[in-house]
Amino acid sequence: MIQDIYPSKLRIEYKNYAIEGEDNLLFFNSEGKILLGNKDGIPSFLTAAEVSSDYRSVYLFSLDEKRYFLALDAEAVDLPGLEYYTIREVRDKFVGKEVFAIFTAYHLWKWYSDSIFCGKCAERLELSDKERALICPKCGNVIYPRINPAVIVGVTKGDSLLITRYRTGFAHNALVAGFTEIGETLEETVAREVMEETGVKVKNIRYYKSQPWGLAQDILVGFYCDADGDAEIHMDEGELKYAEWVKREDIVLQPNNYSLTNEMMKVFRDLGNGADE
Repeated sequence: MIQDIYPSKLRIEYKNYAIEGEDNLLFFNSEGKILLGNKDGIPSFLTAAEVSSDYRSVYLFSLDEKRYFLALDAEAVDLPGLEYYTIREVRDKFVGKEVFAIFTAYHLWKWYSDSIFCGKCAERLELSDKERALICPKCGNVIYPRINPAVIVGVTKGDSLLITRYRTGFAHNALVAGFTEIGETLEETVAREVMEETGVKVKNIRYYKSQPWGLAQDILVGFYCDADGDAEIHMDEGELKYAEWVKREDIVLQPNNYSLTNEMMKVFRDLGNGADE
């Protein structure tokens, strides 16, 4: 999965660092595209020393010993040898531990760019120097990064797995997925989302693994469960264009190994740990 970068380590804890010349400085434009170089499929970044202007910035995280900062209030920078890429293009075109850094940086950029003014009094927010937060200097309101909890569900029926494809967006095989509602447990989310999308009742819900997914500001929580009853599919055609029981040996995986969804399909296909416990 995208966060599996061992022996490298992404250290996300907030530090009130001042940017220095060799630190990476990340630029996103107003559309959420990130400025990158491409070195044989490995993304590269601008350092602070390579940028002529001074930009207000905030520390994001460190990848191993390299520090990453986000340029705030910055207009698009145009430099030879670098291009702006959407996050989906990053997923499709690049490899390496830096892709996880980019996904995480995008998650934080999205929060900073969406959180300019206080939702209580409309005053412009300021950076906290003590924690990853924004503070209203007028009313004292404190805003923390948004993280959306969502489930990924591998529904099994004997040696078959319930495979779906979305109506729009991502075109490859997927599993049932959805966001947790207020007042709902993760297990209740599993049962509700499977019923809503496919009409299948489930039982024996069991946790598998979680994944940070900055592409949509999510924390994904993976579960396997068993079909309960006749398991006849009644697909939500507004949400999905495909939902079928697929035999283990016939499962087609996604084109890369970044997602929890793909790992869960692979685990079931290859009879690994988790799916059949």
